Amino acid sequence: MVSSQKLRIVVAGMVAQYPVGGVAWDYLQYAIGLARLGHDVVYHEDTWCWPYDPLRRTMSDEASYSAAYLDDFFARYAPELSDRWHYLHLHDASYGMSRATFDDFAKSADLFINVSGGSFFPDGLPARCLKLFLDTDPGYNQIILAERPGWSENVDRWCAGVAAHDRHFTYAENFGAADCLVPAAGIAWKKTRMPIVPEMWRANAEALGPDAAWSTVMTWNVFKGKLEYRGVEYRGKADEFAKIADLPRRFDRKFRLAVGGTEAPMEALAAQGWAVEDGPSATLTPADYQRYVAASRGEVSVAKNVYVAMRTGWFSTRSACYLAAARPVVVQDTGFSHLLPTGRGLHAFSTGDEAKAAIEAVEAHHEAEMQAARDVALAHFDARLVLARLIEDAFASG
Repeated sequence: MVSSQKLRIVVAGMVAQYPVGGVAWDYLQYAIGLARLGHDVVYHEDTWCWPYDPLRRTMSDEASYSAAYLDDFFARYAPELSDRWHYLHLHDASYGMSRATFDDFAKSADLFINVSGGSFFPDGLPARCLKLFLDTDPGYNQIILAERPGWSENVDRWCAGVAAHDRHFTYAENFGAADCLVPAAGIAWKKTRMPIVPEMWRANAEALGPDAAWSTVMTWNVFKGKLEYRGVEYRGKADEFAKIADLPRRFDRKFRLAVGGTEAPMEALAAQGWAVEDGPSATLTPADYQRYVAASRGEVSVAKNVYVAMRTGWFSTRSACYLAAARPVVVQDTGFSHLLPTGRGLHAFSTGDEAKAAIEAVEAHHEAEMQAARDVALAHFDARLVLARLIEDAFASG
């Protein structure tokens, strides 16, 4: 089996681009999980973009904050990788590994995993190196590939970059099912899901205080233009959130929302009873994110309209982290209920009333639901299982 062989792997992500807690866990569990499977791994980032400075709340041409963020993450959570990361700021200045050291590694790489497709190919990848595009935004990405809307910046270059990869994986786990509307856009998609490193979350399974809130972390997505496919318009989270906006009024429990995005209606959400916080500030560091999850009674959240309406089967890395931390999850069904066990620990809903009923079911047996949540994470999101399969599927012929 390929997964049992020691491979040299470059994992590309977008943590330096968006240095906040949730983004760090989204991408860096790939690097940690692969390294703990025994592979020789380097985390790499080269987006050619100005990084976001969450303290000043603006894009910046400075690299120091992002570089320090990566350095601290690996020192704290994965010291075995503390000298195994490379941030190429604006395709010019190297942080972490030297450019020469990283280039030497890249020249002998067996696998390049471009999580979210945000990074350019490293110089000198050998012809035998398998280049893997990992679609974490299903439905949206396929519509851009199929329709190439004029409002999407550098769309032709981006589409060409996607096509240049050797393998294409997607979080649309319902892809190919009769009810899934995601177009192939000329690509042979293979399916995968987010990996969770369980030992990163075990410490967060402690007992909760009586005032713990139901919560989630989200970005209030507004697309830059009209996202249309075959005459149907698809949207972000705003339309879907309306389905659960009144939940705080329906329970004698606290409901907490860490939300980012310039379009988020903070006052309107607070008026509905949500304890609203600025998402990047509340979950700034990886540890802040873990504490936010650990302080939660469970998660209740929606998905982007495009995920739901197209029946993608997408499941959030954030929700998988809640599960791993033994926090029950009540989330909007995108088609994942065909693929994952629901009803204990993990609950899917389509309407506000269904979300309410799921929360009531969790509250009736909360301690058992916590253990069930952890069990779902271990059985279905453990990086040892998810990443071993990803590698096997990547190197499978066809």
